[in-house]
Amino acid sequence: MRKPKILILGAGYGGLMVATRLQKSLGTNEAEIVLVNKNDYHYETTWLHEASAGTLHHDRVRYDIKDVIDRNKVEFVQGTALEIKAEEKKVILENGEIDYDYLVVALGAEPETFGIKGLKEHAFSIVNVNAARQIREHIEYQFATYNTEVEKKDERLTIVVGGAGFTGIEFLGELANRIPELCKEYDVDYHKVKLICVEAAPMVLPGFDPDLVNYAVSHLEKKGVQFMIGTAIKEATPEGIIVGKGEDEVEEIKAETVVWAAGVRGNSIIENSGIEAMRGRVKVQPDLRAPGHDNLFIIGDCSLIINEEINRPYPPTAQIAMQQGEVCARNLTALIRNKTELETFTPDIKGTVCSLGEDDAIGVAFGKKMVGSKASFMKKMIDNRALYMVGGPSLVLKKGKFNVL
Repeated sequence: MRKPKILILGAGYGGLMVATRLQKSLGTNEAEIVLVNKNDYHYETTWLHEASAGTLHHDRVRYDIKDVIDRNKVEFVQGTALEIKAEEKKVILENGEIDYDYLVVALGAEPETFGIKGLKEHAFSIVNVNAARQIREHIEYQFATYNTEVEKKDERLTIVVGGAGFTGIEFLGELANRIPELCKEYDVDYHKVKLICVEAAPMVLPGFDPDLVNYAVSHLEKKGVQFMIGTAIKEATPEGIIVGKGEDEVEEIKAETVVWAAGVRGNSIIENSGIEAMRGRVKVQPDLRAPGHDNLFIIGDCSLIINEEINRPYPPTAQIAMQQGEVCARNLTALIRNKTELETFTPDIKGTVCSLGEDDAIGVAFGKKMVGSKASFMKKMIDNRALYMVGGPSLVLKKGKFNVL
């Protein structure tokens, strides 16, 4: 009798949780499990801002998928998924196709440019390891080049970060720590450097506790960050950006480095496959299945779950993706064993911590507000816990953050 095949697309936080939980809960004779990922490694998306700023080596943010999956139970296929053919129960890859009985879409997000002209062409996005490496090298090149030119171009030392959400603020925190080091290394006058954050919304870190936001802004301003809040990027150009507060008030900011960190959308494979979605995110059923598809689970950045208390979607976080991965694996195990009762997913938000650099952070954990080194310690513990949940103590020892104080 043929074993049912479970196909998992994506080895991010959610996808790896599904794979590692299924390899524990299902026997080899119960199901065939296939994991497809573009790279042969997983990267910690929540650490990419550190690699982009150059405060953490890019190899520290990733680990080999083969180190955490049991290859006797999970087949790994390196490939890029292009389209889901739900009626035919198969996925088209760049170099072939794979059929399935059950499909888990756990693919990561893509930058959302909101149609702003020139962003795709002239701005960087912190989207993966290669992008982080490129941003770091680009910034270092600007500092290295500044003093070699007869006519000094101050825009080489101007860095614009678009967006004051989580990614933008965490990246600014790392940059604020890195810039003095770069100035020393390349003999650049620190006062020539401009670090500007542009945010269209009326506040930094929307939805965060106002006291904590004030702490973060004050901390970053002391380190030289200029905030332009309630200011929209109208266009990105080869010379920098054009911003505006209203229709008439327009200003050009010359900058050799523009990093866009102001929004993500679900993976384009969702829309390419004709699955109903909003900005690439599917409003999933309580059991994490896509409406109208009994054998298709969608978790992580491609899933949309409404927080009933405020009637707004939960933000796509690693914490939620990992929790979805655990529930998804239990529901798949139930289906394989012909059980009809599936578990309902309810996010259990343990807390939220936003890093402001190596030794500072703000956050709420277990109902308590915290700032400074205490919050920074909590952030590192959260990072280590994510490693532990996927790869156990050996992965924590190999990749964990131990400079906790």
